[in-house]
Amino acid sequence: MLSAWLLPEHIADVLPAQARHIEELRRGLLDVARGYGFELVMPPLLEHLESLLSGTGRELDLKTFKLVDQLSGRTLGVRADTTSQVARIDAHLLNRDGLTRLCYCGPVLHTRPAGLHATREPLQFGAETYGHAGLEADLEIQDLALDCLRSAGIDRVTLDLGDSRILRGLLASVPVDPARVAALMSALAAKDASSVAELAERFPQPIRRGLAMLMRLYGGVEVLDVARRELPGHALVQAALDDLASLASRVQQAHPEVRVGFDLADLGGYGYYTGARFAIYCEGSSDALARGGRYDEVGAAFGRNRPAVGFSLDVKELAALVPPRRLAAAIRAPWGESEALRSAVRRLREQGETVVCILPGHEHEGQEFDCDRELVAAGDQWVVRAL
Repeated sequence: MLSAWLLPEHIADVLPAQARHIEELRRGLLDVARGYGFELVMPPLLEHLESLLSGTGRELDLKTFKLVDQLSGRTLGVRADTTSQVARIDAHLLNRDGLTRLCYCGPVLHTRPAGLHATREPLQFGAETYGHAGLEADLEIQDLALDCLRSAGIDRVTLDLGDSRILRGLLASVPVDPARVAALMSALAAKDASSVAELAERFPQPIRRGLAMLMRLYGGVEVLDVARRELPGHALVQAALDDLASLASRVQQAHPEVRVGFDLADLGGYGYYTGARFAIYCEGSSDALARGGRYDEVGAAFGRNRPAVGFSLDVKELAALVPPRRLAAAIRAPWGESEALRSAVRRLREQGETVVCILPGHEHEGQEFDCDRELVAAGDQWVVRAL
């Protein structure tokens, strides 16, 4: 019989020191987003499954926990990603005509972990812009993602660019069912040449050659020149390559410290991306720390198909890569019932100080606070003095 206190696999409690670290990062990320003009929204943790998975693709469906609502009998889903929820909010609750910038930060739940040591309960932070089809929105989202990581203490990052239109352009002339497209995307992202060849065995030779070439198109800006020469000259492919060149040039001007690369076969992630997409990597992690891009069709299922671009990251994963900040200074105070002492403690807390009252019998226990001062009686007054 399992012990009652054991948690499910890849689910863990977050203890005080780590919780403080994660919360400080969360607040910092939201402050950076607010500085860009993004408004905070808080979608629910679960909703009707057909709404939650509208337009998101099979991969997200497999990641989503499903349960039956005891009130209505309908199937509910626990969100595994927040993007479709924010699209629903933009389409139905806000319904604004112009530009809308929204951000969020909350837990999501996955049926399976993304890796051996990954959690199934990420804390997802993200930001999304609705209503602008130009590259300016893509650039602003990339700027925000880079600034968020910088504010958290992540530097020396690599921004990898790709575009889902390249695959769509390659497959435009052949009928392909959605399941095969999804399998091709996964095989290309994994650079699994044998699976790509098997999935494309009935395609015309130029398309098979283009798909095989995609897996070799990663590296610096020279990748775009090779792609122009070697890939079929479909309009979608050329438009994607033009946009990638423009994005890379402008990112390097604004962030000269960021290394910009390309991986034209990186189509991993959810199936709602429709244009340029990006992944940000940092030293010490083999997986992308943040992912984002353009997904203009994500609102179509909600009756409002308008331009959209955004990114997201897992704050817990970020916290594992960033050293914790120093503990904030605090004040030790004795426990007592006198009005003068209680008033002194209350005033200090109203001024923004952390005051830790030491309960009787616990004078020598360690604290999760850096008490560098103490509140002491000086005559009929209570004063703060350094320890």
